[in-house]
Amino acid sequence: MDVIRTIAQIGIIILFYLIGEYIVSLTGIIIPGSIIGLVLLWLSLYFKILNVKFIQKGASFMLAFLTLFFIPSTVAVINYPELLTVSGGLLILAVIISTILALVITGKVSRIIEEKEKRKKEEEHVTTSSAKSIYHK
Repeated sequence: MDVIRTIAQIGIIILFYLIGEYIVSLTGIIIPGSIIGLVLLWLSLYFKILNVKFIQKGASFMLAFLTLFFIPSTVAVINYPELLTVSGGLLILAVIISTILALVITGKVSRIIEEKEKRKKEEEHVTTSSAKSIYHK
């Protein structure tokens, strides 16, 4: 039963991708359909149209095999030997630096958001605790 649920959740994720591709084919905008689908998925999760439970196992399964999706592009580098020259090395260095910067910035922003959420929950807890103590006096 768990396998069927995971396959269905992957299907939901693919459905958002296909909706994004369809929007691109209708409108002709230059943003890739996969990005539009990702934004639509994010919006549906943000506005609680779709519960995260409906895609969590499928997304975890796909993330577990994410590195396999990079193998074809890595092998394709063999077709472009100019990437192994100095300019290719600079390109690879730029990709590595930008990846590290993206990870660091994402981590910092996530930490800030997590701290704000923690403070908000603590304030709510203090408020409800003080309200309960007032009513019990």
